[in-house]
Amino acid sequence: MYKLKVISSTVRPGRKGPLVANWIAEEARKHGAFEVEVLDLGEVNLPLMNEAVHPVMRQYEHDHTKAWSAKIDEADAFIFVTAEYDYSYPASLKNAIEYLVHEWAYKAAGILGYSAGPFAGVRAIANLKPDLLSLKVVSLAEMVNVPLVNELVNEEGVFIPNERLIGASKIMLDQLVRWTKGMKAIKEDK
Repeated sequence: MYKLKVISSTVRPGRKGPLVANWIAEEARKHGAFEVEVLDLGEVNLPLMNEAVHPVMRQYEHDHTKAWSAKIDEADAFIFVTAEYDYSYPASLKNAIEYLVHEWAYKAAGILGYSAGPFAGVRAIANLKPDLLSLKVVSLAEMVNVPLVNELVNEEGVFIPNERLIGASKIMLDQLVRWTKGMKAIKEDK
């Protein structure tokens, strides 16, 4: 089984990210190819980058960076669950990504974008993809886009996907397995 890290990007109170991340993590578990761990940036609580040495050197001073490095390094693949904030992805995710360099490399990533409005996180995804590519993370063409996320959260605070989202998640997970297998071979070919 491949080690999949589902990264929930939002940190502010009232956020929907953890609800959506828990749903896609459960879909990944049911898929059967992944050992899944959710990394909620609201709980990881990385401060604004505070390492003195550039991350390319891997000379981490702080325990929070060392712990984050270990979690990302052990991953075979990722699913980034990102809200759309001001036509892009949240600063908390940008900060978490920029803490590291080598740990991200040669891994595949699915992206689930969501928004309170009709755009379904597509502008966040459009901004995230080139940043991931610069770190040698291959983001899939197949993604899950959730518009009007608040309409899919029930009174108990549970994200209830529709059939379209369930279908899109299966397609993305199928492709994530293929790309993870390929990227693992590339990573091991030094």
